[in-house]
Amino acid sequence: MANLTSMSGFLLMGFSDDHKLQILRALLFLVIYLLALTGNLLIITITTLDHHLHSPMYYFLKHLSLLDLCFISVTVPQSIANSLMNNGYISLGQCILQVFFFIALASSEVAILTVMSYDRYVAICQPLQYETIMDPWACRQAVIAVWVTGGLSGLTHTAINFSVPLCGDRVIHQFFCDVPQMLKLACSYEFINEIAVAAFTTSTAFFCLISILLSYTRIFSAVLRIPSAQGRTKVFSTCLPHLLVVTFFLSAAGFEFLRPPSDSQSAMDFIFSIFYTVVPPTLNPVIYSLRNKAMKAALRKVLSKEEFAQRKKYFKAIFQL
Repeated sequence: MANLTSMSGFLLMGFSDDHKLQILRALLFLVIYLLALTGNLLIITITTLDHHLHSPMYYFLKHLSLLDLCFISVTVPQSIANSLMNNGYISLGQCILQVFFFIALASSEVAILTVMSYDRYVAICQPLQYETIMDPWACRQAVIAVWVTGGLSGLTHTAINFSVPLCGDRVIHQFFCDVPQMLKLACSYEFINEIAVAAFTTSTAFFCLISILLSYTRIFSAVLRIPSAQGRTKVFSTCLPHLLVVTFFLSAAGFEFLRPPSDSQSAMDFIFSIFYTVVPPTLNPVIYSLRNKAMKAALRKVLSKEEFAQRKKYFKAIFQL
């Protein structure tokens, strides 16, 4: 540890110092990562190939899957490699990139979830104006704003976080460069700017949460007025999974970022970090696809032999040009 912490990088202290447990965790993370990779790639492929899913809801879902795919790829592969090599060292450059992409993608995910709740609100509460409000140009601008907002948030956090002098050993009690854990390494008189940025980001996330809750309050009040039980079931089947994703992601992240810092590290810290870094990107494809008849029908169509043969002929014709 003395040699590692004397370098410019950091030492990531994972769940256990036992190499056998580290290998077991690496295998578990690998399985989860492959599941998340497969699920999100399937959603991206299905919503791209099936023209029946070329609507604003599935357009935003495709970008959520892309964000999830990138989000889990920021932390998990590095953690797997460190566990297999029994080496928790991460260079300064890798840590900077990890913090930037982690904050940027997390901010973008909160933003896209807010946009998706607004899309459902317009579709259910203002159906006659839906095509006018959520036209292709507006959807593209919303997605651009989501990615730009996340990028600016990540850039601001990274610039301020790594401009703060560090005191003591560069040991991070987490399996990735987690901002709350890195704040513990900052000299007590130097990290006021990072706290201000964190407060601004938290306020923005809280605003997004309030917007989502207001949207769903109006949605549920409108749904309860629908006379048809089948119509209410259809609306709830598309809205409840989204609300579950929002609640799960923001509650786990809020617990980690808003709780008072502590010098001791417990197993609960690792568990909650998994809840907002690994679990949501893995569960989102399941939540959004298993309860969605259109997604299941499109998946069967894409995986069918006829569709596969048609795609094969299409790509063969392209390569022959």
